Amino acid sequence: MEYPSKLIEDAVNEVAKLPGIGKKTALRLVLHLIKESEDKTQMLTAALTRLRANIRFCKTCHNISDAEECVICKSPRRDKSVVCVVEETKDVMAIENTEQYTGVYHVLGGIISPVQGIGPSDLHIDELVERVTKPAPGSEVKEIILALSPTLEGDTTAFYLHRKLKDLPVKITSIARGIPMGGDLEYADEITLGRSITGRVLFS
Repeated sequence: MEYPSKLIEDAVNEVAKLPGIGKKTALRLVLHLIKESEDKTQMLTAALTRLRANIRFCKTCHNISDAEECVICKSPRRDKSVVCVVEETKDVMAIENTEQYTGVYHVLGGIISPVQGIGPSDLHIDELVERVTKPAPGSEVKEIILALSPTLEGDTTAFYLHRKLKDLPVKITSIARGIPMGGDLEYADEITLGRSITGRVLFS
C-alpha cells in the first residue's frame, strides 16, 4: 500500500498492531484522526498516556483497577465466599454484564499453554490457593467457580486448578456448558452437545 506521507505510514503501522485491526481499518482510523480537531487527538493520546502510567491491578483478585483494590473486592454487597476464576479482565466484564453473579473474582492473567510458553508459574495460581488457605478476615472462601474457555488450554488449566485445590476445604464448580439459547441442535458440535447431555439439570 502506498502512503502519501511517512507520518501516516508510521501511524498506520502502529495502529495495525492492535488486535483485530488490519491495515485498511488502521488507515481509516488514522485518516479520521487527521480530520478531527487537534484537541480531540490530544485528548485521545493523553488518555492513553494516563492509562499506561496509572493503571493498576487489584492486590486481591488481579483485576484491572484504579486503586490498590478494585471496586468489586471493596464492595460490601459482594459475597466474598464465592470466587469465580477467569482468564482475563474481559471475562470479568462479560460476567458482570449478565447481572447474575454476586460473588468476587480471581483473574489468572492467562491460561496454561505450552505452545505459547505459558506455564502455571506464569499465572496467579499460587495467589488463588493462598486466598483459600490464608483468607483475609471475613473473606473465607467456600466455593470456587472455574469459568474458563472450553478449549484445550482452558480445560488443561481447569484440571490443573482442580488438582491444586481438591484437597482443600472448598467446593469446586464450573460454569455450565451446553447449547446456547436459540441454538439449533443440528448445528451444535459433538463436544458441546455431549456436555449438554452429561451436564443436564432438572427441568423447572
